[in-house]
Amino acid sequence: MNHNTPLPSASPVSPRPLRHLSEVHRRVLTAAQLRSHGVGSAETNEQCRPGGPWQQLLPGVFLLHPGPPTSEERLHAVLMYAAKERSAGVPAQPGAEEPHRTVYTEAMITGLAALTLHGFSATPPLTALDRIDVLVPRLRRLRSTGCAHIVRTASLPAPEQVTGLPLAPVPRALADAVTELTDADAVRRLLTEAVRAGHCEPASVVRALNNAKLLSRPHVVDAVDSLLAEGRAIAEDRLYTMVQEYGLPDPVWDVDLRLPGGPHLGGLDAYWPEQAVAVELDTRAPRQDDDALWSEYARKREHLERLGITVVHITPKKLRDAMEQQAAVVRTALMASGDRDPAAYVVVLPR
Repeated sequence: MNHNTPLPSASPVSPRPLRHLSEVHRRVLTAAQLRSHGVGSAETNEQCRPGGPWQQLLPGVFLLHPGPPTSEERLHAVLMYAAKERSAGVPAQPGAEEPHRTVYTEAMITGLAALTLHGFSATPPLTALDRIDVLVPRLRRLRSTGCAHIVRTASLPAPEQVTGLPLAPVPRALADAVTELTDADAVRRLLTEAVRAGHCEPASVVRALNNAKLLSRPHVVDAVDSLLAEGRAIAEDRLYTMVQEYGLPDPVWDVDLRLPGGPHLGGLDAYWPEQAVAVELDTRAPRQDDDALWSEYARKREHLERLGITVVHITPKKLRDAMEQQAAVVRTALMASGDRDPAAYVVVLPR
């Protein structure tokens, strides 16, 4: 199979030499790119005749060899089809660091294909996908065709570049994949891997699912409950690690506080009784009851601080990305306890 079928002889226009295109782009070109090389529509149609050396993959996108396209060729073809025309598939000028790069405007790979490219193991290989989801602005005039499945959004996220391809961030790609999945186990595997493998935090996943209006589906809600439990367990492990690695004094773990003979004050993930310092992991997820849950957090914190107890809120994301900084915040609170008035006496119970 010849993957480098030469372009036919061009008309007297000054064609752009193919050396400005990366290897994959010698094999997949748009009609506009072919015209820039002096190849008109009549010549292109002739090359794409039955049994000819080229084939049309998608409207206006051509594969310059016979036989099935590779996964990389399909991905670039879908992006070339969906990207905004003014820069669809137009190679950037070669530079020292990026000799071959194509700019795709207002289009990015999403769904299962994006998750596979992000490194997920629970998704099918690209060769097993009959279609590739591509995210575009809502008002673009495009339709799904061939292997290109158009997904629309009111606001495009900033793409993440992987092997030169623009991908939707993991939370958005997850939401677009889950939209099409009815298998509860498959949804649970995807969400669990997203958190366990460190691709993103549970809150960002739930926010994306909520924005996609998927939290009314029972099998998605069940998977989210598992995801939040998984995320809390990981955050608790990181909190233990922070205390040990940064030499903080040992707290009492996972406790309830009560006033003597009085009301329950709330549960805490870690508490230093001598210094009256508490740590609470903020593992809220943006769901319908989020405002009520935040109000509950705030009321508890205000009540404890009126009793002289310092409450440090830490998010799982901060524990993951800035553990040393969070340890310094806790250490500062512990050191400052000597400068405060003594806290009210509270009863500490295992939670």
